[in-house]
Amino acid sequence: MATKTQTRTDAVQILKQDHEKVKSLFRKFSETGDGALKTRQRLAEQIFEELALHTRVEEEIFYPAVRKATDEEGAELLDEAEEEHHVVDLIIAELKQMDPSHEHYAAKMTVLCENVEHHIKEEEDEMLPDAQKRIGDLMETLGQQILEMKRSDKSLAQ
Repeated sequence: MATKTQTRTDAVQILKQDHEKVKSLFRKFSETGDGALKTRQRLAEQIFEELALHTRVEEEIFYPAVRKATDEEGAELLDEAEEEHHVVDLIIAELKQMDPSHEHYAAKMTVLCENVEHHIKEEEDEMLPDAQKRIGDLMETLGQQILEMKRSDKSLAQ
């Protein structure tokens, strides 16, 4: 059994941990009041960073590996997931141009949250279990690659 101090290197577990982290950030954002503009801005920036890195590791590491091993139905799920990433990117770009005090900011953030939660549900219910069956023996390797990309991105950001 893994302890909290051990790093999980299974790709599916890493992606699920990312999902939980971003859902937690969305919950915190939704709990803020209209007057908590600095808090909203800080949480929004964290959400954007987490989603950008998560999308990158999925599209550059995880999805290509799954695509090599999947069938036509799985390929369609991957195509849909990539399009969902694109929609999320568009919403984030709009949010970055808005001030958190804008009357539609919280509503647009809710739409972002709903899109991301839909994407997470599809991944966790369909894509990840199928990937685990098809490429289970590669999950540790993919996990190591994901962790390395995350470490590299964080060191570049500093």
